[in-house]
Amino acid sequence: MGLTAGDEGRKAEGSDRTQVSAAYDGGSSCIGDARHLATGFLAEVQAVHGLPVSERAMGMTQLVVSELVTNAVKYAPGPVMLDLQIVDGAVRVSVWDSDPVLPDVAAADPRRVGRHGLEITLAVSQAYEVRREPVGKRVTAVIALTDDPGGNIAGRTAL
Repeated sequence: MGLTAGDEGRKAEGSDRTQVSAAYDGGSSCIGDARHLATGFLAEVQAVHGLPVSERAMGMTQLVVSELVTNAVKYAPGPVMLDLQIVDGAVRVSVWDSDPVLPDVAAADPRRVGRHGLEITLAVSQAYEVRREPVGKRVTAVIALTDDPGGNIAGRTAL
């Protein structure tokens, strides 16, 4: 249900990347745990490592983590792994699950209730990637840690 593995709060040896990882059993309570891990991680990055993290970045990271972990819990049996990494002024959110089926954005339908998580993730991320793994898949989104002076976020980039 909760955190079962990871390198929480450790700086990767030999690099300037800061990262945290956690594995969850896939129950619905892990969604809140994952959001809590993300906000705690970004607060630590800001307080301990002195990296700027805007309120928007904090909120968008929490939202993306929630959407990706929710989808993993809803559509894939078994465990879920969450990795958060600071790379080049952004947080890289990566969620692995056991289902090999790649997600896609549902066709526009104003009457549709739900199934908007991927649309939301794409709208708030600077980069997005989904790929099959030897078992399951990994979905990754990148969110800028700071806003430009006009309050805008950087454009979409490749991973």
